[in-house]
Amino acid sequence: MTPKGKLIAIGGNEDKGTAPEAGHNAKVYSGAFIEEGILRRVVDEIGGTSGRLAVITSASSIPEEVGNNYIEAFGRLGLKEVDVLDIRERGHVKPDMIKRLAKADGVMMSGGNQLRLTTIFGGTAFLQLMKRRYEEEAGFVIAGTSAGAMCMSSTMIYQGHSSSGLVKGGVKMTTGAALIHDVIIDSHFVERGRFSRLSQAVASNPNAIGIGLGEDTGVVITDADMLETIGSGQVMIFDGHDISYSDYADVEEGEPFSIEGMKVHIISKGHSYSVKQRQFSAVRVPVKG
Repeated sequence: MTPKGKLIAIGGNEDKGTAPEAGHNAKVYSGAFIEEGILRRVVDEIGGTSGRLAVITSASSIPEEVGNNYIEAFGRLGLKEVDVLDIRERGHVKPDMIKRLAKADGVMMSGGNQLRLTTIFGGTAFLQLMKRRYEEEAGFVIAGTSAGAMCMSSTMIYQGHSSSGLVKGGVKMTTGAALIHDVIIDSHFVERGRFSRLSQAVASNPNAIGIGLGEDTGVVITDADMLETIGSGQVMIFDGHDISYSDYADVEEGEPFSIEGMKVHIISKGHSYSVKQRQFSAVRVPVKG
């Protein structure tokens, strides 16, 4: 079944019309740019400023602060109905939260720790409703930044630094929320040098497409297939389908490995990529709005 809704996976540190988040690369942020940025696209996709957005801050260690930041950021874009769902543990996933999710036109999952998202929501009626609405309702949007993006795939990276990605076993993976299959999503990709991390993830799962999202950069995913790049940076695609040699299965844990034939595509704003056809498109997607 092809989902009728859309996913918006963001690499983190998206422009909120304020100064960049602590610990991230500084760049020029302004109220003018946010009008053309990723959060504006989220608003457009949920039906405009009359829509209702549920914000899930469960991945964050500072959920109240993050929730207020999104209320302010979306408020600058004219979105008034921003409902922050304060879910910090599985015990908080109660019927009231499910009812609030049912009233939303879309969801925004914040950054933080992606394992918190999967351990809090995995197997719950809340996640089941989110999936069902994404699959059955045209116009329903699930957006996520950083951890909120990484948890979308069926295979999820949860641990591994850029240096540890160079040796077998240096990247830890588990089951994600499985909103989309046959992809592995990584975030803060360029800024944190995560090329080796995603390379290893794809080398060990060559059926999956690796999607490396830079900061203030994302993809709008339509039909669980077409990736359209949005934001100010680039998306890197790692395709292992044509790997002709790999000794990943044979080397010992902690040893470097070799692969031959992995394809890499770099996709900037307006260009797209088909996961199912494994094909880059140089035809620019018309800018919405």
